[in-house]
Amino acid sequence: MAEPARHRPPVPGTVLVTGATGTVGRHVVDHLRAAGHPVRALTRDPARARLPADVEVVAGDITDTDTLAPAFAGVRAAHLITFGGAYRPLTNATELVAAAEAAGVERVTLLGGWQESALEPAVRASSLAWTQLRPLEFMGNTLADWGPELRATGAVREPYGDRCSAPVDEYDIGAVAAVALTADGHAGATYQLTGPAVLTPRDKVRILAGATGRALRFEELSPERTRAEWAAAPPDRLLFSVLADAPVAERIEFLLRVYGADDPRGHVVTDDVARVTGRPARTFAEWAARHADRFRP
Repeated sequence: MAEPARHRPPVPGTVLVTGATGTVGRHVVDHLRAAGHPVRALTRDPARARLPADVEVVAGDITDTDTLAPAFAGVRAAHLITFGGAYRPLTNATELVAAAEAAGVERVTLLGGWQESALEPAVRASSLAWTQLRPLEFMGNTLADWGPELRATGAVREPYGDRCSAPVDEYDIGAVAAVALTADGHAGATYQLTGPAVLTPRDKVRILAGATGRALRFEELSPERTRAEWAAAPPDRLLFSVLADAPVAERIEFLLRVYGADDPRGHVVTDDVARVTGRPARTFAEWAARHADRFRP
């Protein structure tokens, strides 16, 4: 297990990663380490972090201002998530920014979502050099949303099977964050991070079928049937920062509106990953091949 922060003096150039054990945060840590940068990882439960031994793991919570001053101490740059546990909005954005400034943090990346959080305007109004990362959809959402039912039934049952999105691999988000945190030229930039292709749910199921060698299928549900099935589903499938404390029925209606809206952003492919990292964004087929076993019974 990594040694507690209080027993380890700060290393010049240390980069703090919040959400370090999350879907994106682990990739940020990996890319920073690969480039030779000292990393400090903030996590609520260091004993369960399972991060490499050379990563300084510290206990803390981005929503708990009292834990942030020691986390920021000696840090030059920080990767910040813009939400708390269960995707709840941050209520301490001003205090978080003040703690970073007081510690001498110079630059931050902000991992945003569909809606702007309170942290983003607070950072833009501060002395911190910032870079916003705005992925529309993670490829990893496929595993969280579809993994259990594909393993059990071989089918995805959802509405609006022709809706479009250009999901991005979390590996690429981590790569962009690592560059923005450690290289010049990214201050004030907002990167709309996408994969290399616009895909529908039907497309993704077809690609997963090829990766797994299974006869997977997409079954389109009517909105009415969706309401009935999702109302009986585990509530953690319906977690959104803007509706963190809303009733399940309200979350379902929100999702139906989002899925059925044909958001213009879902039809856009950007080259931001390639421009920042110097290599093309990874494809969904590559992601599916790496995770194929997790879609098999």
